[in-house]
Amino acid sequence: MLIQLNIFLSLAISFTIVFFVIPKIIKVSKFKNLFDVPNHRSAAKQIVPTLGGISIFAGFIISLILASNSLNINELKYMFAGVIAMFFIGLKDDIIGLSAKKKLIIQIAMAFYLVILGNYRITNLHGLLGIQEINFITGTILSVFAIVGIINAVNLIDGIDGLASGIGILISTVYGFWFLNAGDFMYAITCFSLTGTLIAFFLYNVFGTSNKIFMGDTGSLILGTIIALLTIHFNELNPVNDNIEHGLPAISLAIIIIPVIDTIRIFAIRLSQGKSPFSPDMNHIHHQVLRLTGSHLKASMIIIAVNAVIILFAFSMIDTIGNSALFILLLGSGFILAGIPTWVLKVQKNYTPAKLENKSIYGLSLFQKKPKEINYLEASSQGINKANLHHEIETIPRVRVLTKRRVKHSELNQLTS
Repeated sequence: MLIQLNIFLSLAISFTIVFFVIPKIIKVSKFKNLFDVPNHRSAAKQIVPTLGGISIFAGFIISLILASNSLNINELKYMFAGVIAMFFIGLKDDIIGLSAKKKLIIQIAMAFYLVILGNYRITNLHGLLGIQEINFITGTILSVFAIVGIINAVNLIDGIDGLASGIGILISTVYGFWFLNAGDFMYAITCFSLTGTLIAFFLYNVFGTSNKIFMGDTGSLILGTIIALLTIHFNELNPVNDNIEHGLPAISLAIIIIPVIDTIRIFAIRLSQGKSPFSPDMNHIHHQVLRLTGSHLKASMIIIAVNAVIILFAFSMIDTIGNSALFILLLGSGFILAGIPTWVLKVQKNYTPAKLENKSIYGLSLFQKKPKEINYLEASSQGINKANLHHEIETIPRVRVLTKRRVKHSELNQLTS
């Protein structure tokens, strides 16, 4: 019963802190002119404060300390150190800017610290590609690569409202329940502290108007660090409960598959174009889905739902096909799914010779909004004639001009010439 109370406290305290801290941060940001100014690569088109990561940091750390109660929080001291380091790096980047090269160097140094001193090191691949235990050097290199990779992957998906926080809520909740059932209560509380923090932030980020806020690099680097360490701990923990399946690389891949696949894919695209893998563009999965849906919330919910389905699939299939086969299947299907939005956009672009302005995904569905129809023979009674018909076509989305039958595009040109 005590652990349930601790988990409730972690959720409640973290949510409350973030919920009440964010308005203060927004007020200071506006007073000091600390905003994200949109450019041609920005999905957001309004000026928004970017210091939401401060609230995430405060909510996570404070709630974890208060909710841990009688549990030994000492085992999390290296995680705290890593989160604090990323907090200051991200804060500097959000306020005055920091080059990608310097951030990468600091991330690598911090990762070595966490792996060697904090013992966040992968020691066993559990039969992935036939590999079981791995030596210290190999495990250290692989772990550093995993930590730095996941931090940057989470940072890269923070491109539309609600995506990074939504994916973070999903990941932390799944890990939280797994750690709880596995008997690792300290890490379960850690996960739910993060969940409560992100839920409160999500509300402001997605539904905020005058009080809208972004997590910035401060938030995404903190979130990436926590997820990376939770993932390694998930793979290394031996559950106390024998009924709980050991954390396996294939399962952890399923849990974090969206940021992993998007990062690999976007790096491959940039390198194939002769660009730096860190050069920003609009080729991310979330940008493609946003173009299809026209809504940040819809795009984020679709991506999060796909991630959730993949997680359920992985847990249900791990005993049937094994770690290696599932890992390969997830990678392959992940890249296929990631390519679907781009394919749909190409099909949609060539869907009609009129090249309609509305790029919504509903243009290919039964839910497409029907265009206004005008009978050309009755146009004069509506004040529409050949002279102003061009204006009607421009001002009314997808106007069709009708006689007793539908006219072709070539005939329409003759009618209006």
